[in-house]
Amino acid sequence: MSVLEISNLTIRFGGITALNEVTLRAGEWEIVGIIGPNGAGKTTLFNCITGFYQPTAGRVAYRGTDITGLPVHKRTALGIGRTFQNVGLVKNATVRENLATAQHLQVSYDPWAGIAGGPTTFGEERRIRERSHLILELLDLRHVGEERVADLPYGVLKKVEIAAVLATDPDLLLLDEPGSGMGPEEATALGDTLLELRQQFGLSIVMIDHHVPLVTRVSDYVYCLNFGEVLAEGKPDDVRRHPEVARAYLGTEPETEPEPAPEPVPGPEPDTTPTLVGGAL
Repeated sequence: MSVLEISNLTIRFGGITALNEVTLRAGEWEIVGIIGPNGAGKTTLFNCITGFYQPTAGRVAYRGTDITGLPVHKRTALGIGRTFQNVGLVKNATVRENLATAQHLQVSYDPWAGIAGGPTTFGEERRIRERSHLILELLDLRHVGEERVADLPYGVLKKVEIAAVLATDPDLLLLDEPGSGMGPEEATALGDTLLELRQQFGLSIVMIDHHVPLVTRVSDYVYCLNFGEVLAEGKPDDVRRHPEVARAYLGTEPETEPEPAPEPVPGPEPDTTPTLVGGAL
């Protein structure tokens, strides 16, 4: 059974078709990459998966259950976590406070007990702090735990957002351009982190990113969107070398096998007839 299965998803805004019969799946423990030029419909697809947009047609299924009509918070409670292109954090709170806020769906006490600070809340709050600490350790973010989010550089913010989403205890992690603003070395380190997160948390990951080397290195399967449609899909190297992907997205001509060198054309046979020199042979 697929963790995520999208079937013939279409969404229109007035006369504009943003997605047209998109079909996509992600299996258990898979990392699925989505690439494509700006305006291809990648973030719109994530908005349909997470419930921010309702599709015009098609179906979104999570672990075999149709969730097309579910609101955002119910999808989150099922185990779907998502980061955003523009970092979705409480900017004036600290990193640890953001991770604690992200865990609000997991607490068992009611709001009145939380306000009053009753005994039933103490164990839950301790568990939240411990989980936040472990996530910060795993993502090498412990040193910024008490920093205000608004004071952090953009590359660190993207990692903090991933930490906050992990705090929601997802089974399916949707990452919208996690490598944005990162250099090659940072992107390589991020790729290593994603592979480790899959192992440590048993996650399935669907990621959008323009950093093609990052996507092709960590993904098990890749889709390329263009003008709201699936242009190509398959193993990472196959999609990267696909002729239409090379033209529409990578801005290059497709890789081709070099033509064999032409066979040499034989020249005339050398003349071996003896020549008279000075009247003698």
